[in-house]
Amino acid sequence: MKEELNRLSALFKKLGARDPEDWASSQVREGIPQLARYLFLRQAWAAIISEDDTSWLQAHIDASKKDPTGPYAGVGIALERLRGKGATNDELTDLVRGMQAELMFRICYLLEDPGDLEKEVSHMAWGLFVLGDNEQPVEPLTGLHESVLETDPTGREMRPRGKPG
Repeated sequence: MKEELNRLSALFKKLGARDPEDWASSQVREGIPQLARYLFLRQAWAAIISEDDTSWLQAHIDASKKDPTGPYAGVGIALERLRGKGATNDELTDLVRGMQAELMFRICYLLEDPGDLEKEVSHMAWGLFVLGDNEQPVEPLTGLHESVLETDPTGREMRPRGKPG
């Protein structure tokens, strides 16, 4: 068990996890597929804009000027207006990043709880699973919403920049 714990801790560390020993310990001792959970959340965070890259702002503004009636053009139009009213790139990035992270949390929660459905479809449910070699579900990934904030790449768990936690 100690050898597996060390191997897994090293792998979590290599993959960039904060507290790699905690993730590994939970997987080894509790049988929770933490490696799969961590990898899913790491990849989900990669789809969220980085607070260090504001190039997305101008890209959306430029796209909305090129095609003001195209899909997502309203994003660029709104961004340009907000900039014109004094909003900084960092403020706009924090706003959008926060909304994206909140959506990721809600989707992760939705994977386990479909909420109130109409009676005719109340039996419906969905989930996220680790697939085996034969591409068949092997193990469910549960509680993802519980780890969204702790996997924030900034380490601040979506708290404002420069503010103590």
